[in-house]
Amino acid sequence: MQGAWIPLLLSLKVAGLATLINLLLGVGTGYAVARLRFPGRDLLDAALTLPMVMPPTVLGYYLLVLVGAHGPLGSWLYTQFGIRLIFTWQAAVIAAAVVAFPLVFKSARAAFESVDAKLEEAGRTLGLSEVSVFWHISLPLAWRGVLAGLLLAFARALGEFGATLMVAGSIPGKTQTLAIAVYEAVQAGQDDVANFLVGITSVTSIVVLLAAGRLMPGRLPRRH
Repeated sequence: MQGAWIPLLLSLKVAGLATLINLLLGVGTGYAVARLRFPGRDLLDAALTLPMVMPPTVLGYYLLVLVGAHGPLGSWLYTQFGIRLIFTWQAAVIAAAVVAFPLVFKSARAAFESVDAKLEEAGRTLGLSEVSVFWHISLPLAWRGVLAGLLLAFARALGEFGATLMVAGSIPGKTQTLAIAVYEAVQAGQDDVANFLVGITSVTSIVVLLAAGRLMPGRLPRRH
């Protein structure tokens, strides 16, 4: 049972880093799509949301083609820096970030679209730059929706299986995340380990969903 903590700690590291990546990319992209008007905006929105509905194994295949030894990004990284991503925990982070990205993007976009544009325009009238408008007006008013999306993304990254298995494999102690460890334990007939890992995953998911639900925009606190 002691070895069950290793995939848990690895999954927490992978999910945490994936969520941090999505904090930067998802929030920025959500704000840009919410506020900018340009041709192909709906098409871009659909493309960014695609990982939410696409089978994880298909995403894993695309990532394998991209960051594999013969892929454009993978071969460039290996040639220039000697970095090989396939079958590493870093590949698991990339897979988790891609799969969870739409949750942050969609939540951030909805949160920023709920902010009254007149308030942002008033800030510009007072001489604030676009960066200042974002940090001092838009983000403070949209933070609840953004944080809810990040919590959901963390839970999704914590439970990622298909894409991670394809690009990172299942190397115990190195790339074997929580979801993969559950699968391996079931296959090996280790029901006690599987039950322990499933219990941790279930409790964590419930806590995250409850927290995200309380942060959703439009939820009003109870009056006593």
